[in-house]
Formats: sequence, C-alpha cells, structure tokens
Amino acid sequence: MGLPIDVMAVFQEATDVEAARSVPLCVSVLLDDTAPADLTAFVRSSFASASPQARVSINYFSDDNVAFDPRSDMAVIAAGRTPAVGSIAARMRQEGIPTLVVTTLPEAVKAASAAQGHPIPEGDLAAPTVEDGSVIMLSQPIRITKADAGKDIASPFEGCDGSFSFEPIGLGADASCELARAMGEWVVAAFKSKRLAFAQAFEFVRRPLSLESVRSTSLQNAGVGFVAFIPGADLPIMTLNQAKMVLQVAAAYGQPLTAERVKELVAVVGGGFACRALARQAVGAVPALGWAIKAAIGYAGTSAMGHAAIEYFEHGGNMAGLAGVIDEAREAAVSAADRTPAGRAVKDAAATAKRRARAAVAERAKETLAQAPSRAARFARGVAGAASSAIGSASSRAGR
Repeated sequence: MGLPIDVMAVFQEATDVEAARSVPLCVSVLLDDTAPADLTAFVRSSFASASPQARVSINYFSDDNVAFDPRSDMAVIAAGRTPAVGSIAARMRQEGIPTLVVTTLPEAVKAASAAQGHPIPEGDLAAPTVEDGSVIMLSQPIRITKADAGKDIASPFEGCDGSFSFEPIGLGADASCELARAMGEWVVAAFKSKRLAFAQAFEFVRRPLSLESVRSTSLQNAGVGFVAFIPGADLPIMTLNQAKMVLQVAAAYGQPLTAERVKELVAVVGGGFACRALARQAVGAVPALGWAIKAAIGYAGTSAMGHAAIEYFEHGGNMAGLAGVIDEAREAAVSAADRTPAGRAVKDAAATAKRRARAAVAERAKETLAQAPSRAARFARGVAGAASSAIGSASSRAGR
C-alpha cells in the first residue's frame, strides 16, 4: 500500500529549504555610543554569525552621521539617548531597508525621536519593560507610578509628571530571552522569502520562525479537516503539510536534510493513519459532526508534531532521532480519540474520549519522556486534552 503523501513534493520542499543555506544576507548593526553596555553586548552577540552567507557590518554613532551598507537586507539600531536615533531609522527606511530599534530606554528613545520629528513606527521598537515587578516584553512601554517605586527592579527617576520611569532596564536572563524573542518575531514578520535564511544565520530567529510554521500549518490542517467532504481525501493534504512543517523546523535549526533522513521522515509522517481512522470513525458515527472532530484532530496532531520537533532540536537533538519523537507526539494527541468505538453516539463518544485521553496520554508520556525532552511530552499531553475538549464542545452543541 502506498503512502498517502506526495513523496516528490516532500523532496522538492527539502531541496528548497536546503537552498536557503546559500541565500546571501547583509545586516547593518548600528550601535549608539550612549547605549548601555549590556544592550550593546546583547545586540552584538545576537548578530554574530558563523554562516558564510551572512555579512554583518558594525558601526558606532553619536549623531546622525552614521555609516551603513546601502545593500543591507535589514538594519538594527541599539539605541541609547542620542536624539538622532529616530532620524537615522527614518533614513534607513527611506533607503528601503527594514529597520528595528532595540533599546532598554524605551521612553527616552520614543520621546527623543518624536521630538525630532521622526517617531519610530509602532512595531519597529523592541524593549523590555517592567510590570508588577517582572520583566516582560511589550510593544508599548509603560509608566510606573510612585506606588511601585519601592520595588527593587531598576533605578527609578522621577518624571516631570510625577511618575517614575525605570530606565535603563537591566538585561537579566528573562529580559534577554524575551528581547531575543521579540527580535526574532520582528524578523519573521518582516521577511517572507528570506526568513529561513535568517534563522539559519542567527539563532534568535529559529524558535519564532518554527512556532510560526507550526501555527500556520496546524490551522491549515484544521481547515482541511473542516472542508474535506470526500472520505480519505484530506489525509494526503494533511500529511504533506505536516512533512513540510517538520522540514521547515529542522532547517531552521540548521539540520542537514540528507536523502536518507527525508525518506525516514516521509515514512513516519505518511504512515500516520490514526488521523484518517478517527476521521472515518467520526463521520461514520455522526456525519453531521464529523467535520468538527476531523478539524480538531487535524489541528492537535499537527501542533503536537511541530512542537515536539522544536523542543527536540532545542535540547540538542538531530535528524537521526526526529522521526521517533514526532511519531510519539502525534500518537499522544490522537490515541485516546482513536480508541473510541465507532458505533456510539457523539455525546457518549466524547465522554469516553475524555476519560481515555487522560489514561492514554499518561501512558504515552512515560514512553515519550525516555525518547524526547520532557517539554515535548508535556506539550503532547496538552494538545491531546485540547483535542478531547474540542470533541466535547461539538457533542455539547449536538445535544442541545
């Protein structure tokens, strides 16, 4: 029996993602002389790359006279208190260069740029900030009142309006992690054709790009389950989407896509008949609600596979063990619902699926923990619960 997947399409995808390794990138890193030392070090290290295809130029500035490569694909400004930050960013954008401003002085940078007549566009400024004593990432900085002044979170100074601002914000471990995430998300949003090349060149882009691929593919497969009316017609589309997603994640983490590894991946992803069995069972039991269950399982199974791959690679895994990890994660997401007897009504089937989900996922998680990182196993358990909840919601609507 042939695999329900277009093998040549998967190999073509592997060829395309491998081609991203040869895409040249040019980045201009502009460092404000007045920027805090920890910010400057963070930006420099974030854009240090071992990729031979990435050309990174670093220049310091103290006014609006700054050198940059006009061929740059992007520019990043580590901003301090120099008033010219806004005008420099505006000039870069006029040259057609997407520009990200990174700072630990968000209020000062935004105020100075606006005062100079060059406000920084919303979404182009990344900065950590403080809220309820914790460092988080917000696109808009906040003001902190006198009531918070006693918190040991930064060095406050009093503003002219009687409020307190904590700037510069120290780049501890949490703030650095969140700032890297925000930078990666900006790159993923700004570059559609070159973002895989950015991920292969710069580590901070890898997780945001992978998460975006998992989100979009999971939604696509939910849609496939929703609209596919011919039994079995959805499986080839779902499996091809899943294979492409996993290849994208692997490529983002710099994994070599050899022919043997791609064949192994095709066999595991294409051999996932649990989704098809569940879909047929759901349609056979109650045709009117089959689409709801198919959409839920299509989303949950795909999401589990993608997140398991991300956690696996982030914990040092390689392509050799990837197939087993994603197979375990997918099975954990669909096994409970797949065991539901076909002849029962959806309401009874949903209750049964919920009970079995807890036991089945707990059993599967024990096996997964021995083969994959614990975070991947926890996520697989969560998506299995989400799938059962979706089935329960559908049955509740049917019982009304």
